[in-house]
Amino acid sequence: MSLRPFSWFALAGLSAVLLSCATTPPPECVPCRAAPAPAPAPVPPTPPPAPAPVAGTPTLEAAGWTDLPGWSADPVEAAWPALLRSCQALRDDPRWQPACAAAKVLGASPARATVRAYFERYFQPWQVRNADGSAQGMVTGYYEPLIRGSLTRSARSAWPIHGVPADLITIDIADARPELKGMRLRGRLDGDRVVPYFTRGEVAAQGARFAAPVLAWADDPVALFFLQVQGSGRIALPDGRFLRIGYADHNGHPYVSIGRWLVEQGEMSLSAASMQGIQRWAQAHPARLRELLDQNPSYVFFRILPASSDGPIGALGVPLSAERSIAVDPGAVPLGAPVFLATTLPNSNTPLRRLVMAQDTGGAIKGGVRADYFWGFGDAAGVQAGRMRQDGAMWALLPKGWAPK
Repeated sequence: MSLRPFSWFALAGLSAVLLSCATTPPPECVPCRAAPAPAPAPVPPTPPPAPAPVAGTPTLEAAGWTDLPGWSADPVEAAWPALLRSCQALRDDPRWQPACAAAKVLGASPARATVRAYFERYFQPWQVRNADGSAQGMVTGYYEPLIRGSLTRSARSAWPIHGVPADLITIDIADARPELKGMRLRGRLDGDRVVPYFTRGEVAAQGARFAAPVLAWADDPVALFFLQVQGSGRIALPDGRFLRIGYADHNGHPYVSIGRWLVEQGEMSLSAASMQGIQRWAQAHPARLRELLDQNPSYVFFRILPASSDGPIGALGVPLSAERSIAVDPGAVPLGAPVFLATTLPNSNTPLRRLVMAQDTGGAIKGGVRADYFWGFGDAAGVQAGRMRQDGAMWALLPKGWAPK
C-alpha cells in the first residue's frame, strides 16, 4: 500500500487562501526461528542523550524500554533487514545518520542480543497517543495479493488494470501552505477549469473511452478491487509468468468501505464484513456488483515494478518485509521509524507484540495509534489481513537526540 493523496473533499475546512483557489486546484515474515545468542558484537560509541520532550507534543510521549510489553521476548533480529531498508531510504537525513552508521557496522545478520543492545543504545521510545490523549487505537492488516489476468483482453480477462491517465493533474498544496506538506490535490481540466477527477463509477462508465494506459486485464473485478485497496500485487499470466504492479497514483477521492456499506444496507453483519465475506456476497449477487464497487469512489492507478523486487514497494520507497512492516499516518509517526507494536492476532486475544518498521502509508490510515500490518504475499496472508481489526498500542523508536515536534 503506497502513499495515497489528500482528498479533495477534505479541503472544506482549509483557510481562505486555499478556499480562494477552489475553482482552480481540486482533488486530490514470519519471524526467524530462535537461535542461541552469542556474545554481542562491539557497538559504536553511544550518541548524546535524548533531550526533554517538546512541550505540547500532541501525539508522542517519552517512554522507557520497560514500558514496551514483550520487548524482551520479541526476536528483534527478524526486523533487522527491514531496519537496513529504512536506513537505505533515510541515509541523507542527519537525524538518522548516527544510528544507521552503527547499523552498517553490525552487518547484515547480527545476533539477537546485539540487535536489542543496538536499539536500546541508539533509540528512545516514544508512546504514540491519539489527539485526545488515549493510547489505544486500531490495527488492521493488508497483504500483497495474487490475481489472475492477461496482457491481452479476452472474454475471461475483461477488466482493465490502468496506469496513470494523461489528464490527471496533481497539485502540491505545500507550494502555497508549507504546513500542509505531503497533501496533494487531484483533478483534471474541463475547458479552462480544473475539476475533481473521475470517480470509480465514472471511470467504469467510460469503458474503453477512458483515456489511460492498460497495463493488463484482470479475470475478476472483485479481486481487482481488493488489489487496489491493498495498493500492490502480482498478476498470474496464462503463460506462467508473473507481473508485479504497484501504486502509481490516485484519483483524489476518499476511500469508502464497501463492507461498511453492506452492513448499513442490512446485507451482512459487522462480524461477517471481512474481505472474504464481501467476496462471497459479490458471488451471490452478480447483478449488484457494480453498485457495490461504486460505493467507493476512490480509484488507484498502477505501475509495473521490477520482477526481481523483494517485496511490494511502500511509501518509503523500499520493499516491505512480511510481518515486519506497517503503514502509518506520517503526520503522527515519522516514515521509516522503527515502531514497537502491541496488539493481538486476528480475531483473537493472543498477543502480537513485535518490532516493525513504519515503511508505508494508506488512505484509511489516519491518526496517532493507527497501523496497517503487512502480512506478506499470497492467500494465507490475505486471510489474516482480511480478518484483522484489533485494538493496539504503539511506541515509535526515534534516534536519540531527536525530540518530536
